[in-house]
Amino acid sequence: MSQGLAALKSQQACEILKELDVDCWLVWVRETMQMRDPSLELVLGTDVIAQTALLFTREGERIAVAQEHDAAGFPSGLFDRTIPYRTGIAEPLRRELSRLDPAQIALNYSVDNDAADGLSVGMLELLRQILDRTGYPNRFVSAGPLVERLRGRKLPEEVDRIRTAVSITERIFADLRVFLRVGQTEQEIAEYVRARMHELNVSPSWDPSYCPAVDAGPDKEFGHAGPTGLRTRAGQLLHFDFGVKADGFCADLQRMFFFGRRSEIPAEVQRAFDTVRGAIDAASAFLRPGRTGHEVDAVARAHITAAGYEEYAHGLGHQIGRFAHDGGMRLAPTWELFGRRPFGVVEQGNVFTIEPNAGTSSYGRVSLEEDVLVTPDGCRFLSTPQRELICLE
Repeated sequence: MSQGLAALKSQQACEILKELDVDCWLVWVRETMQMRDPSLELVLGTDVIAQTALLFTREGERIAVAQEHDAAGFPSGLFDRTIPYRTGIAEPLRRELSRLDPAQIALNYSVDNDAADGLSVGMLELLRQILDRTGYPNRFVSAGPLVERLRGRKLPEEVDRIRTAVSITERIFADLRVFLRVGQTEQEIAEYVRARMHELNVSPSWDPSYCPAVDAGPDKEFGHAGPTGLRTRAGQLLHFDFGVKADGFCADLQRMFFFGRRSEIPAEVQRAFDTVRGAIDAASAFLRPGRTGHEVDAVARAHITAAGYEEYAHGLGHQIGRFAHDGGMRLAPTWELFGRRPFGVVEQGNVFTIEPNAGTSSYGRVSLEEDVLVTPDGCRFLSTPQRELICLE
């Protein structure tokens, strides 16, 4: 991540602290090559080899307490003060906290939000030991609300990078229209997509073992299964779940192909496609700042079930950004699976997927996925919505 973007996110963090009436956010990490706090890339964008404390205050101060070898590599201007230490972090950290004397110290632990849960049990215990008899451990609070807003409220530069990832993903889908043939295996198709990613100097948005997910015909298990030896067939569907990561930001799209002429599309396939398309349109028309995640999900879910289909067995959508699943709150039903996330409130700058699906009797599931940006009065598609099945004659 560029220094400029890290600085902007750091400033945004201080503004959110003021909004939440929390005095201080402490990003507390140690050697990060093996286990990296997800928040570190927001405000630093590099690894460290020793215990490091990054402090952000509601007054706008940005302070780093770091081992001198790490501190020497920090970009200049990213922090108002960088305090290097040589033999131990305890004394300079206690001194800095005593100067700030925060009433609340937000730490990266959360029951519901994995992106805000980067603090290990061991590091929490170490922090308690370092701050023993200072009273500060009694002031610890979860940084979940802060991190949810910080990750979710995309800055214009972040949106531009997501838009670029979406554009490259759509370019590869366009290339597939020329490449695809009846009789190809899912594995052959996935290898072509991987080759195109390499040529375009991008990486998959998630685990490469199932990015792209390629589902040929009705016999494939729907979900996060990787490409297999199943072959494309005339008169059958081909489903993709795929996105690229470009310049540190992700896209996530699903597209449906049909091997045959448009006049040959089975009526039940066309009806399922139209229903899914309608659910996306209904949800995107309803999506705007102030809605809760479960309210938006309910609009699409009702559209699917009103057409006579079983409800889809997942949430309607998730946020995207630096990861394919980013941010905190989701467009999802109030199932135990999702914890408190569906009760989160949609905000301007959030970027969501919208991805309902509907089943057919003998052609598999029809599933589409679009990426949208929440605007002040609604949402705008970052992807070009698929309005009809892509027919390969």
